[in-house]
Amino acid sequence: KEEQEYVDSIKHDIEWLGFKWDKELYSSDYFQQLFDWTIELIKEGKAYVDNQSSEAMAKQKGSPTEPGTDSPNRNRPTEENLELFLKMKKGEFEEGSHVLRAKIDMAAPNMNLRDPILYRIRHVAHHQTGTDWTIYPTYDFAHGQEDAIEGITHSICTLEFEDHRPLYEWFIEHLPVPHTPRQIEFARLNTSYTITSKRQLKQLVDANVVTGWDDPRMPTIVGLRRRGYTPESLQLFAERIGVTK
Repeated sequence: KEEQEYVDSIKHDIEWLGFKWDKELYSSDYFQQLFDWTIELIKEGKAYVDNQSSEAMAKQKGSPTEPGTDSPNRNRPTEENLELFLKMKKGEFEEGSHVLRAKIDMAAPNMNLRDPILYRIRHVAHHQTGTDWTIYPTYDFAHGQEDAIEGITHSICTLEFEDHRPLYEWFIEHLPVPHTPRQIEFARLNTSYTITSKRQLKQLVDANVVTGWDDPRMPTIVGLRRRGYTPESLQLFAERIGVTK
């Protein structure tokens, strides 16, 4: 769902805040490597193509107190999984008709380990790769491998990803990655009586309730900039408020 607009805005905001980076890195830089590793997962019997409806898969997932049930496609022959996955890549299937799932444990207490989705079909252009791909890796699948490729030591994210860490580590363990990063979670910076959800702020922008992402009423970097805050004041705010678990 990302667009070039967001990429450009992030770069602009970071530069305005006074920071620079030595090189730009994108998930899409590793699409081919992720695909190649995925082929190996399928060959090792650790991933399978599922063509059930999303409703059926959700029902089989169980609940936090009840185990899930196996997909009827969980034990497809390796050759059939490879054939279907390659057809997904070639764009031969409709969006939502097939997904690739990891074969982990449908009875795992942590629901993130209940055969999570690795790839979805999306017939849309990507802001970096254009129309080269019709399948895209999920964030959960790509995250750890990107960190490993880049030599990241500590991958910092917010607390809602704490339950995702075992999945992050499962991929690192079962793929021939060149490095083993560690994910560490901390509490996100929430301010009272302030909406910080990008999804909800986007609703205000799309409905023209505000004049744009840089409306001075918006709790965005560009909005705060228009209100007169300086880069130094925002850096000081972040430094003083500190970090909590």
